[in-house]
Amino acid sequence: MLNQLIRFSIQQRFFVMIFAILLLGVGIYNATLLPIDAVPDVTNKQVQINTLLPGLAPPEMEQQVTFPLEVALAGMPRLKETRSISQFGLSQITVIFEDNVDIYFARSLVFERLQNAQSELPEGAKPEMGPVSTGLGEIYYLFLQGPGTLEDRRTMMDFVVKPQLRTVQGLSEVNTWGGQAKQYQVVVDPQKLAARGLHVRDVSSALQNNNRNAGGGYLNRGDEQQLVRGVGQIQTMRDIETIVLKAENGIPILVRDVAKVQTGGMPRQGAVTLDGKGEAVAAITMLLLGENGRVVVDRVKDKVVAIQKTLPEGTQLVGFLDRGDLIRRTLATAIQNLVEGGVLVVVVLFLFLLQVRAGLIVSATIPLAMLIAIIGMRYFGVSANLMSLGAIDFGLIVDGAVIIVENCIRRLVERREHLARDLTEPERLETIYESTQEMVKPSIFGIGIIIAAYLPILTLQGIEGKMFRPMGMTVIMALLGAMLLSITLTPALCAFFLKIRREKHNIVLDRVSRGYEPALRWTLKHRGATALGALLFFGFCASLFGRLGSEFIPQLDEGSSAIQVFYPTSMSIEKAVERAGVFEQVLMKNFPDEIDQVFTRIGRPEVATDPMFPSQHDAIVTFKPRDGWKKADSNEELVEKITEVAAEMPGLGTSFTQPVRMRMNELVEGVGIRSELGIKLYGDDLQVLSDKANEIARVVRTVPGNADVGVEATEGLPMLNIDIRREAIARHGINVSDVQEVIEAAIGGSNTGTIVRGNAKFALVVRLEERFRRDPEAIGRITVPDSGGSPVPLAQLASIQSVEGPIQISRENGSRRVVIQSNVKGRDLGGFVEQVKREVAAQVKLPVGYRVEYGGTYEHLSSGRARLMIVVPLTFALIFLLLFTTFGSLKQAALVFTGIPFAITGGILALLFRGLPFSISAGIGFIALFGVAVLNGVVLVSFINELRASGKTVFDATLQGSMTRLRPVLMTATVAGIGFIPMALGHGAGAEVQKPLASVVIGGLITSTLLTLFVLPTLYNWFERDAPTGNNRAEVEV
Repeated sequence: MLNQLIRFSIQQRFFVMIFAILLLGVGIYNATLLPIDAVPDVTNKQVQINTLLPGLAPPEMEQQVTFPLEVALAGMPRLKETRSISQFGLSQITVIFEDNVDIYFARSLVFERLQNAQSELPEGAKPEMGPVSTGLGEIYYLFLQGPGTLEDRRTMMDFVVKPQLRTVQGLSEVNTWGGQAKQYQVVVDPQKLAARGLHVRDVSSALQNNNRNAGGGYLNRGDEQQLVRGVGQIQTMRDIETIVLKAENGIPILVRDVAKVQTGGMPRQGAVTLDGKGEAVAAITMLLLGENGRVVVDRVKDKVVAIQKTLPEGTQLVGFLDRGDLIRRTLATAIQNLVEGGVLVVVVLFLFLLQVRAGLIVSATIPLAMLIAIIGMRYFGVSANLMSLGAIDFGLIVDGAVIIVENCIRRLVERREHLARDLTEPERLETIYESTQEMVKPSIFGIGIIIAAYLPILTLQGIEGKMFRPMGMTVIMALLGAMLLSITLTPALCAFFLKIRREKHNIVLDRVSRGYEPALRWTLKHRGATALGALLFFGFCASLFGRLGSEFIPQLDEGSSAIQVFYPTSMSIEKAVERAGVFEQVLMKNFPDEIDQVFTRIGRPEVATDPMFPSQHDAIVTFKPRDGWKKADSNEELVEKITEVAAEMPGLGTSFTQPVRMRMNELVEGVGIRSELGIKLYGDDLQVLSDKANEIARVVRTVPGNADVGVEATEGLPMLNIDIRREAIARHGINVSDVQEVIEAAIGGSNTGTIVRGNAKFALVVRLEERFRRDPEAIGRITVPDSGGSPVPLAQLASIQSVEGPIQISRENGSRRVVIQSNVKGRDLGGFVEQVKREVAAQVKLPVGYRVEYGGTYEHLSSGRARLMIVVPLTFALIFLLLFTTFGSLKQAALVFTGIPFAITGGILALLFRGLPFSISAGIGFIALFGVAVLNGVVLVSFINELRASGKTVFDATLQGSMTRLRPVLMTATVAGIGFIPMALGHGAGAEVQKPLASVVIGGLITSTLLTLFVLPTLYNWFERDAPTGNNRAEVEV
């Protein structure tokens, strides 16, 4: 079948060329539609459920909202785990499903369970699902700048900007953060109320009864129908002031007689500041799951331009933290590496072949194989990103074509010299056919072995699977395309253009060949010494592996930093805004040449996708171009200097990460885990959890390499407990609900309706004046009407005292837990965590029922290594099976298989030389290397077998075969390695992720090539010296 395909390609070469041109067009078309992102989205399939119930403390939120919802959600099909937090007025549950579950099916399941659980929840609790987004979802920040108050700008953001942004296709949510949501406030004077025999509930009832429209049906007037409507909605503040509460002796008592009507900001738990210039109003646009990030960012920018035209003069929408920029920079790095690698491969081909036409024929495989891969990527839903494009080596892609073209050149020269004349056209085409036929099977098997090495990567699961499966799929599709092209397009192009009249001698290769022959003869005669030396070298390099250290994957340089800032948990939102502004000013003042902007997120946004307290800040720092930096030469050095500056500021703690990485860690691992190591402590008692967590943190701080060690905030929330005495309220004929209504309305504010102004809607709230509720004594004087309507001070009905309670209660799969976080600096992650485990086990004694688990990035490293322990042996088995299929001999399969351990030695030395730890990226590099390491061995041994089949002795066949295949062996190894050089030496965005993989492959190719040229021929000559020639199969039928 292969022979027929080759002959067809040569004879019908015009048809093959037309097919190649069509393939080029289809590939380019698919490339324009290919989704593009910076890195693969590793977020799990999750649904977030947020329930707001203002006024409830964390324990009540856990008991009354979180726990009932967790019970209702339990047992859903293909549910993986649940996580939850309970904060003041907020319950957030994250439901995680298996990765292959459709997100909309998952949301429908959750919605059904929420409907069933509604009756179990307190009045006013309305669980809502969060946006359909991911860890990469925050694609663009917008600030509304201009004149007016924070209320004015927040109103414009909520009712002018946000509705228009929501129309952008591909957005899941536009989340407002900062400013003050406007509300109409009826601020009551309780003394004036008491003087007129009124209570707060009377004001609330009057407002509710005077704020609605009514429909009166319609009237028939002749031939027309006229609708009747009663217009009674409140329109202005004066409308509120003139509402009648009651009448005394025919004189109405109005709202303005007992209260002041004003506008103000709603109580809030979040704010944002910018560049040390005070508060700002921001909107975060969130990408819909599955959409193309770069395209949607462009759509948002276009919409912003349109919105800007509708805004008042002096008001501007300013962009910040454009994720499209990260996508462009990382994609530029990947494309630059591919282009530079392709150019280097082409140059090397020309230098080896010394034939322009031959070099162009081989190079033609590169763009077409890449386009075949792109077609496959679009078909299988793989986006173009740093990882999916990061392992494509054009040197590997052209290996099959190199072997065939080099053999065609050699055979054409040999036949011309044999005939002592130029070849006729039929003779030339027949020689090309025979040359291709001769090498196509070893070439296909060689590429097949490389593909087989990548196949187990497709079995990776979890985070490492989402990171590296797209890479494996892309490389496999590119190699399959190259394999197809090498047996169709390559012989067709050779038939068109390859016309060799005389062989051009390569001076460098001639000298290498002259030096290679005596060296090879020596190794063939000293087989024992050669084998022993190779074995000792392997053992030495293997012993060095333990010195490498380990990490999950290198951090992607996002071009910005996220500084998590922690203040005392009791800090108010007003004080938090002040401190955030000071922190920004300090950064801008100390690093004017390095820092471009600083944006601080305080607390939580409108949609609580990121539930923090006012004491928790995320300072997002964007940097200026690095060539203008004066105080640091790298991000790491700059972070160190920022840490030193922050350490001089009293009362704060810091932890450094990057925006996308922080959000990804939090979504994948859960709220509270934003670091490389997250130690999860599980138990029931919050006090015991807190004490033991702090004890573990003290131990972690003693381990070298620790950085940013901190404990998840669980306590320290100041609370004013109003404990109702049932005997007291019983004496006055008062119910608990009566007291609770007064507490809610008087202190927190009672929402009595909505005021509609155009498209905007504002809450109408009744509450007491500040001076009547600012301290426990004033609150104790608030009155509650008894059964006869007489006022009774609250202090007579309840005990009022200040206490400290939990600020947050976190749960995972139904168990309470606290997280101890730590980053790692100056050493590898794996070694650090192993030492932490030993120290914690030795020094911390946990009570019965309490346990510790180690998560964060370390958890991904552990699962990735465990999966590699399965994948690597599977790769070995597949490669050996293909080798046995190729040669039909266990002995020869084992001989070629020796290329793998020697390739590993080179990879280890490369990592050690460059100071890189072993990571999952490096592990994937080793897997990729395994296939490449045996490719030349397959071609060499196949050719030696052919020579033996022609009657040559083992020694002569080994010597001649090795000398003849020297050029293709060097060429394939060199082009394969040279294609990875830009990745190994790159410095662009994302280059740090590619360096371990590329370094391993280059180092491994060097040692495996030396094995192929010296050790493999020696072992072959040793073990095959007495084997009958006729029993060796030079080829394998495919």
